[in-house]
Amino acid sequence: MENIKNRIEDLRKLIKYHSDRYYNDDAPEIEDYEYDMLMRDLKKLEEEYPEYDSPDSPTKRVGGVADNSFDAVVHTVRMESLQDAFSEEEIRDFDKRVSDTVSGAQYVVEPKIDGLSVSLEYVDGVFSRGSTRGDGDTGEDVSGNLRVIRNIPLRLNENIPYIEVRGEVYMPKKSFNRVVDRQLINGEKPFKNPRNAAAGSLRQKDSKVTASRGLDIFVFNVQQIEGKELNSHKESLDYLKKLGFNTIPDYKRVDTIDEALSCINKIGESRGELEFDIDGAVIKVDDFSQRELLGSTSKFPKWAVAFKYPPEEKQTKLLDIEIAVGRTGVLTPTAILEPVHLAGTTVSRATLHNQDFINQKNINIGDIITVRKAGDIIPEVLCVNEKHSEGSFVFPTVCPSCGEEVTREEEEAAIRCNNPECPAQLLRNLIHFCSRDAMDIEGLGPSIIETFVDSGFITKTSDIYHLEKEKISKLEGFKETSANNIITSVEKSKDNDLGKLIFALGIRHIGAKAAKLLSDEFKDIDSVMSASVDDILNIEGFGKIMAEAVVDFFNSEGAKELIEELKAVGVNMKSKTVVKDSRFDGMTFVLTGTLEKYKRSEASKIIEAFGGKTSSSVSKKTTYVLAGENSGSKLDKANALGVSVISEDEFEEMINE
Repeated sequence: MENIKNRIEDLRKLIKYHSDRYYNDDAPEIEDYEYDMLMRDLKKLEEEYPEYDSPDSPTKRVGGVADNSFDAVVHTVRMESLQDAFSEEEIRDFDKRVSDTVSGAQYVVEPKIDGLSVSLEYVDGVFSRGSTRGDGDTGEDVSGNLRVIRNIPLRLNENIPYIEVRGEVYMPKKSFNRVVDRQLINGEKPFKNPRNAAAGSLRQKDSKVTASRGLDIFVFNVQQIEGKELNSHKESLDYLKKLGFNTIPDYKRVDTIDEALSCINKIGESRGELEFDIDGAVIKVDDFSQRELLGSTSKFPKWAVAFKYPPEEKQTKLLDIEIAVGRTGVLTPTAILEPVHLAGTTVSRATLHNQDFINQKNINIGDIITVRKAGDIIPEVLCVNEKHSEGSFVFPTVCPSCGEEVTREEEEAAIRCNNPECPAQLLRNLIHFCSRDAMDIEGLGPSIIETFVDSGFITKTSDIYHLEKEKISKLEGFKETSANNIITSVEKSKDNDLGKLIFALGIRHIGAKAAKLLSDEFKDIDSVMSASVDDILNIEGFGKIMAEAVVDFFNSEGAKELIEELKAVGVNMKSKTVVKDSRFDGMTFVLTGTLEKYKRSEASKIIEAFGGKTSSSVSKKTTYVLAGENSGSKLDKANALGVSVISEDEFEEMINE
């Protein structure tokens, strides 16, 4: 047993070492996969030998599903906000107010991180609870999500009886770019800026999602402490470092307000080069006894002020407009600028959003425009100062990546390419094609697909079915077994139902349910491809936008070529729905509430086996609503429309006849 205990401790130390190398030193020594395997081994041992479990184990950072709602936390020490200042004059006014109460005050100047303020509590040196700032008096318990931020120590370097610290959770720029790339690949709406991304990530119900976002933290204040006396802010920051916290960077103690202003200017000049976002600099009275004398207003402490950097604006010439095709097929315009120095960096590109934005601002190549950095992150065009060209720039009518005609749907600002084989959309389309609800090709996850694309193994969707085990096994990190598993899974996917293939094609507005309805209605892919809008509208649950999306998709040359290529490699093109008899033929069921005898998926399969269909919404075309416990609005709508409502017992009688 002693050997097991030693192995567990060795694994914990090894994982902590590699975690520090990755997150703190930015110099990883092992691949992510190796790190994950170490974590898996440790977790397995801790499960087998719970007597050696520990609250500060690295495995405690691996989250499960959190509660449906966060518990309220009443802050013993109020988490105050800071009074803002926007000019040197306001900073000097702050200094005068301090000097009127205390003499000889020293200040600490530090960057103001643009993130989400949190409280961290430790008992006997072990992390016990973490919460959001909330309204300053009451926040939310997000301990589970804070545990997965690897720069938050689970055990301090000293077993201090109790300490509560305040920090700012933020998303580094490289993490933000990675998250946005992944959102675009998955067709999700991307975060607008790192601050919003950090806030959204920290309040996830599933802490595994939080863990995947690459959040970090800077600790900048001691809220309360037992077992240690601290007399100044700088002393407290130095002590927090000693305890193992990632403290606010570049803090400096100064003797005069002139020195403080000099620090503010220096921080402002470097903010464009930082790996994280700041929205200002903070000046704090250093001495804690002087802070006590200064006190607080009902809103702010009188001993601190936050200087906010104004958004910098510059005029420059618009040299060109580039149109890029995003991973969801959206055509995005980018302004190519005559380089201009802005917010600490040289700016030569700016976003132009979409055609509507360009028309509204009357922007065209050659104009003199005003640009600024939105939140000091993404440069944007504010207005045209001088017109040097007629009218507004007009988007191309064909995709610049593949040459297919582009479309714009009603009430949408985006102009997009719908070609499933468009090179610019390749990675996103491949990830979706291989996903569980689509072709369900086990082993071909996002990172593996990226590797195969980068290696040239996959240049279009049908290349998945031409992968070779020998070539895969030669790649770094792959062995013959894993290569063989991928090939086996690829071959298995050829036998999928037509509904899974239709969903895998990534047709806009067509989810897995709608794809199954198309499969069941038309029976084979050729019939689906030749169906008209009116034909598809006859399917319960299909509207005009969905029907048009299907027709538009299969009218594209790229879709036709893809289907022919998939046919050639033996992918199934027919519905596999087996109908026992046709007792439910022409009937549409809607399932609502909690069913006791069946899972909804099981009930749906039974209905389909007897020739019926299921829908997610109640309408006049609905034949029956199968209602379980706690049925809600669907039951109300069925009653209002006069649709027959049946119980599980009545449903059983129908299927057992």
